[in-house]
Amino acid sequence: MGITRADWSEYYTEGRGFRRLGAEEKGLLVEHAPAPEGGRALDVGCGTGEMSVYLASLGYEVDAVDAVDAALARARTDHPNAAVRWLCLDIERDDPAPLDDTLYDLVVFRLSVAFVNDRTRVLHALGRRLREGGTVLVITPLAAHTSAEKRHIALDEDEITALTCGWTSVQRIAVGDLTALVLRGACADTVAMERSVPATGNAVAGALAILTDEHGRVLLGWSKRGMWEAPGGKIDGAEPLDGAGVRELAEETGLRATGATVLAILTDAAQGVPRVTAVIRIAGFTGTLTTAEPEKFTRWEWHDPHALGCLGPVFTPAANALDAVWPGVIPGLPPVHAYPHATELAPVPGEPAEAVRLRRRMADSVIASGWASSAAVQEALRTVPRHRFAPEADLKTAYDDDLAVVTRRDENGRATSSVSAAWLQADMAEQLQLKPGAAVLEVGSGGYNAELIAHVVGPAGRVVTVDVDPYVVHRTRRLCAEAGSGRVTAVLGDGGLGAPGYVPADGFDGVMITHNAADIAPAWRKQLAEGARLVVPLEVGGYTRSLTLVRRGDVLHCEHWTYCGFVRDRGAAARTVPAVQLADGEVTVRWEDGTPGDTAGLDQALHRPRHELSTGLVVRGIFNFETLQVYAATTLPGFCRLTAPKGSTLVAQQDAAAILANGSLAYLTYRLIKDAPEPADRLTEFFIHAYGPAAEDLAEHFAQCVRVWDREVRESGYPPMTVHPAGTPDDRLPPGDVLDKPSARLVFPWPGRTPVGAQNLLAAGGQRA
Repeated sequence: MGITRADWSEYYTEGRGFRRLGAEEKGLLVEHAPAPEGGRALDVGCGTGEMSVYLASLGYEVDAVDAVDAALARARTDHPNAAVRWLCLDIERDDPAPLDDTLYDLVVFRLSVAFVNDRTRVLHALGRRLREGGTVLVITPLAAHTSAEKRHIALDEDEITALTCGWTSVQRIAVGDLTALVLRGACADTVAMERSVPATGNAVAGALAILTDEHGRVLLGWSKRGMWEAPGGKIDGAEPLDGAGVRELAEETGLRATGATVLAILTDAAQGVPRVTAVIRIAGFTGTLTTAEPEKFTRWEWHDPHALGCLGPVFTPAANALDAVWPGVIPGLPPVHAYPHATELAPVPGEPAEAVRLRRRMADSVIASGWASSAAVQEALRTVPRHRFAPEADLKTAYDDDLAVVTRRDENGRATSSVSAAWLQADMAEQLQLKPGAAVLEVGSGGYNAELIAHVVGPAGRVVTVDVDPYVVHRTRRLCAEAGSGRVTAVLGDGGLGAPGYVPADGFDGVMITHNAADIAPAWRKQLAEGARLVVPLEVGGYTRSLTLVRRGDVLHCEHWTYCGFVRDRGAAARTVPAVQLADGEVTVRWEDGTPGDTAGLDQALHRPRHELSTGLVVRGIFNFETLQVYAATTLPGFCRLTAPKGSTLVAQQDAAAILANGSLAYLTYRLIKDAPEPADRLTEFFIHAYGPAAEDLAEHFAQCVRVWDREVRESGYPPMTVHPAGTPDDRLPPGDVLDKPSARLVFPWPGRTPVGAQNLLAAGGQRA
C-alpha cells in the first residue's frame, strides 16, 4: 500500500517538509536549465514551494502543482509574494485541464518522482508539453545511498534505466548524494528486443495477456532483462491458451482476470527457434497490482496506447501482441504471421477523464461552427470515443476538430488512410439526413466515421464499410471490436463496386464516400435507395468538393457543396493524372479532367517575359473564391492545373488554375495592392499571367471568365448541378456546361452562361443548350 493523499495531508499539516534546496542543486539549474526569455517552468510535486520560488527568481513563469491542499496552503503562506501559479493537481491521476494547453521550457521533479507509480507515462506526457529544446529535470535520492526504511523515496539503477530509456537524450549528474537526470526528446522509438531462448530445435509456445485499466491504459512491466514486457510466459503442458495467459497474469502481477479471449495467434522465430505466441485479451480484472515476481520484474506500470511507439526497448512478442490489439500503434516491427482467432469480442471500456473533456470541447466547437445541427449528430460527437480509433495519436491531436489523423501511408509517405477532421465528418453525416434504423454504406474504412454514423442510426441501424486495403479492413474490425457498437460490418473489396451482398432490398438509406473520387461509380447510385443521399468528395478539375447528391431515378441532384480534401481512391477507379513537366521540371501542368494539351514551345516561352493582365477584380480582407475554381474548371476550354516549387522565379503561384491552348499558357494569380495591420483592411487584386504566342488572347479569355464569375456567380454560389449516367444523349441533358467523367455526365447550369449547343467547349465536355 503506497502513501495516500490523506497521509501527505497529515504530513504537511504537522509542519514537516523535505530537505532544503541546496547550493549544488541551484547551480545545476543555472548551468543546465537557464531560463530563456519568456520561459515557463512546471514544478511537479512542489510541496511547500521552495523549488518553485527559486525557479521564479531565475526568470521563469512558474506553475507549481501538488496533489495535497495542505502543501499548497503552506506554500502560499511561506511565499505570499511569489510570482507562482499554485495548482492543486494529482499529475498522475487527474485530468491535466488546469495546465490548459501551456507549453514549458522546463519540467522539474524534485524528490517527487519516486512517489509516482506510472512515472514513465507521466514523464512522457509532460515531455510532450515541452517547447522545442525543453528539458525534464529529475532530482532524486539513490536507493544505494538510502536506508531501508526510506527506500520508497529513492530510485535504484533498474528504475532509473526504465525511467530514461524512452528519451533521445539522457544526461546523469551527481548532485551531492542525489542524482539528477536531464532528459530531452520524449519519444525515443520503440525497438523490438529479443531475450535468450533455449538452444533447441523445439518451438517455443507462450501466451501474453493484454489488459487495460479503467482509463484505457495497458499494463507493461520493466523486466530484469532491461525491456518492457507484457504479463505472460510459456504454456504449461496441455493447458488452454487463455488459461495460460490468465495464470501468468496472476502469478506476475497479483491481478485476477474476469474474462479472457484468445485474440490472435502469432508465429515468428527467435534466434532460429520457431515461436508461437497467443495474444490473450483480458476483458476485466480484480485485485491490487503488485510486483509478485521481483526476481523477474522491477515494476509494473500502465501506459497510454498512443505512447507505445516511444518506449525504447520492448520484448518482440509483447510489441507484436500490442500491435495485434491496436494495429499500427508501434511502427516498424519485424515481420510476424498473425492468425486472428476471436470472431466476436465485447468492447473493452476505459478512457481517461481528459479524453471525455477534450471530446466535449471538440463537439462544442464543431456544433458552434454550424457543422452539426441535429441532436443525433451532436450526441454522436459527444459519445463516440474518437481517440480509440486513432490509438497512435495523443488525445490533443485525436480531438483537434480541424485536424485529420493519418493512420496509413504508402511507400512514398503519402497518406492512404486517415481519420478525417471532425467538422467534416459531422457535416457529411448531417448531409445524409439519416433516420433511426437506417442502413448506410461507407466507402473508405477507418472505424470512427462508421461508428459515428452507427450512433446516429441507433440500435436498429447498421453500417457497412468497404475498403480495398486488407490492413485498413483488419484495423477497422479490430478497433470497432475494442470500442464500437457492434453495428459496423467491415468488408474487404473495391469500394467502386459498392457492397454487393450487403445491399438492402430497397437500397441503402445513405452512401458516404470518404476518399477523393474522380468519378461517380454507377454502383453508388444503383445501391442507393430512391430519394436517399450520396455524399461524395468529388474532384472537379482537381478541386475537391463534398457533394450531397439525391437520387431521383437515374439522375443525382446536387443539394449541397462543402470545400474539403481527402486521400485519393486506390480501387479500380484510381488513375494517374496526365502531367507534363516544363522548364526543366520547374513548372508542372496537369489535366485532372480531359486530355493533355499541346505544350510544344512552352519550355522556351516560360523563360521569356510574360504578359500580365488585371482582371479588374479587387477584394478586401480574407476572400473566398472556391466557386471560381470550379467555375473556371467547368467553363474554360483547355483548363488545367499549374504547380511550381516554392521560390520559383518563373511563375508567381505554387498551385494555380490555368488554361493551355495554341502553344500558350495562362494562369490565375493575385497581388497584394494595399497592406494593412488588420487582414480585413488589406486589398488584393487578381491578375492573369500568360506566356507564348497567344498570351494576350488567352489572358483576356481567362480574365473575362473571372469578370463573369464576379458579376454572375460570386454572390449566388454553386449551381444546382445534376449527375447523369454516362452515355446519356445530349438531347436528354438539361441546359448547362457539361463535364464528362468515365461513368457520369455532370451538368452545371451556371448563371450568366449563354447556352451554345452541345459542342465540346471543354476538353472533357461541353455546354448543352
